[in-house]
Amino acid sequence: MKTRALGRQGLRVSAMGLGCMGMSDFYGPASEDEAIATIHEAIDRGVDFIDTADVYGPHTNEQLVGRALRGRRDRVVLATKFGNLRSADGKWLGIDGRPEYVRQACDASLQRLGVDHIDLYYQHRVDRNTPIEETVGAMAELVRAGKVRYLGLSEAAAATIRRAHATHPISALQSEYSLWTRDPEAEILPTLRELGIGFVPYSPLGRGFLTGRFRGDEDFRDNDFRKQHPRFQGDNFTSNRALVDRLRAVADARKITLGQLALAWVLSRGDDVVPIPGTTTRKHLGENVAAADIALTADDLARLDAAAPVGAASGARYPEGGMRSING
Repeated sequence: MKTRALGRQGLRVSAMGLGCMGMSDFYGPASEDEAIATIHEAIDRGVDFIDTADVYGPHTNEQLVGRALRGRRDRVVLATKFGNLRSADGKWLGIDGRPEYVRQACDASLQRLGVDHIDLYYQHRVDRNTPIEETVGAMAELVRAGKVRYLGLSEAAAATIRRAHATHPISALQSEYSLWTRDPEAEILPTLRELGIGFVPYSPLGRGFLTGRFRGDEDFRDNDFRKQHPRFQGDNFTSNRALVDRLRAVADARKITLGQLALAWVLSRGDDVVPIPGTTTRKHLGENVAAADIALTADDLARLDAAAPVGAASGARYPEGGMRSING
């Protein structure tokens, strides 16, 4: 597995990471034993960039990742996030970026993960009621204390990224990016490249939709949160299924899977881009990792631009409440 730099502060990670959210939350039940085995195999295959967050579970995903990394901590770059608040029963409570909460959240994550430092610490969502300078200032204190090595933001607007980076160097921005979510290309990616900040796309497989596995409601479990997302509903679902069918022609021509095509496209967007596809099984992990060795041709890229141009997806990427929390 090749490596890529995130930011100019010295952070290097595998060209593809592993998102662990679905191992504990949002997509329905998953086998913890298989999840831990998947993390172990990812590390053995050279995937050293492991991503979690305190809100996943809530809290249980950090605990799972911590168990998986026992005896392997020195082989990974561990990323987690703070800022989204949930009650023990999963109810969403808001966003908190106050300095006192930053310190509290970091200590809690360190304890759940069972580690003495976090390699990359993200603000998961921007708290519009707390100046970003105050939040990042508190995060910088964690760096000086040795609890955190590098700082990141998630779903932040360009102006916020600039203000944060002026307070303390930001190494990475994590935001949604894929063949059906190309919004960052307009302003976010140019800003990141001007400032020397790496980009970590989450949901590079369109929450699984770009793999072609979802053809109807019967393909979702009852408690799958995707059923509440506009892109997975009604006429939007039908329209987006047609988008996937257009992509399938390109994948078939290359004799690769739709998921591998989607990941190879994200990887092709620049050496400062490190996607973190999520999976709960070793089978899908192997398919994803193989995408790192697929080089798309100029003709492939042109066909993909025609099949999935900016704005091609139908529907907002989150329900109304979620949309209010992005681009902060």
